[in-house]
Amino acid sequence: MSRRKRKPAPPRDGSESRMPLLSRLAHGHAQVLVFTLGQLSIKPLGTFLTALVIGITLAMPAGLHLLVKNLGTLSHSWERSLQASLFLREDVDDAQAQALSQKLRTRPGIDQVRYISRDEAMAQFREHSGFGEALDILETNPLPAVIVVFPDPKQTPTTIELLVDSLAKLPEVDQATLDQQWLQRLYAILEIVRRGVLLLAALLAAAVVVVVGNTIRLDIENRRDEIVVMKLVGAPDGFIRRPFLYTGFWYGLSGGLIALILISAALIAVADPAARLSGLYDSDYRVAGLSFLGLLSVLGGGIALGWLGAFWTVSRHLSKIEPT
Repeated sequence: MSRRKRKPAPPRDGSESRMPLLSRLAHGHAQVLVFTLGQLSIKPLGTFLTALVIGITLAMPAGLHLLVKNLGTLSHSWERSLQASLFLREDVDDAQAQALSQKLRTRPGIDQVRYISRDEAMAQFREHSGFGEALDILETNPLPAVIVVFPDPKQTPTTIELLVDSLAKLPEVDQATLDQQWLQRLYAILEIVRRGVLLLAALLAAAVVVVVGNTIRLDIENRRDEIVVMKLVGAPDGFIRRPFLYTGFWYGLSGGLIALILISAALIAVADPAARLSGLYDSDYRVAGLSFLGLLSVLGGGIALGWLGAFWTVSRHLSKIEPT
């Protein structure tokens, strides 16, 4: 009986041995991912409450970040309304003031220039002050002519101050004023709030890790016997740890989704009042929500914190469970 000749085996480059291993690993992780989701769905109330706590904790710093972001954007729009008032000397006539206005319009760093003559200044003061009859007894107009200068808002506050100082030294100008102290105070307050948000975010991140860790610790205690059996049959720690890590993943993901829902609800609640307030100041400003990167940051932060809390707890408690 003749033997059949075997065909020579094709040369191995390692890809065939790697692909089944990668496939098995991916299949194993997918099974654990679905399994842990099913386990959490068995106890929906407890899972929802844990995710809600995580969502509220994540929503607080994200919401404060949005508040600071919107106030910063709004302050930039207010910065565009900054204006310097150049009060002209009494001996400067209307023709000289008009010529100075035309000269300032071509000066770098100046966005707009508006000239208000002495008569126009008196008419505006009469209209808004309510002292119309009292002003009639004045023999002369005491108000000076004013050139209102709107600096380029793209400049820094220091550059704008230097511009106003140079305008104050013009021979036609008696006094120059720039009211931007309130804006500088607002910037200082926003910087304090911004750093406070970072500190609060760090503290709340630690709180999320603790919440997830405590939940995973209870889960470990409930599955102690199962863990002992797996160790008896030689299961590695990585295999035992995997379901708990994916449980932390699901907690973090669901908490991030709840945080986004809470932030969206808050934005919807304040959008209409903010629009009405903006309309009172003749502005079309609208409250801005989270950007796409912000959405990913909330979700990614929730997942990372959930995984970290699970890893921290499992690493601490898994080594304490040994077969007796």
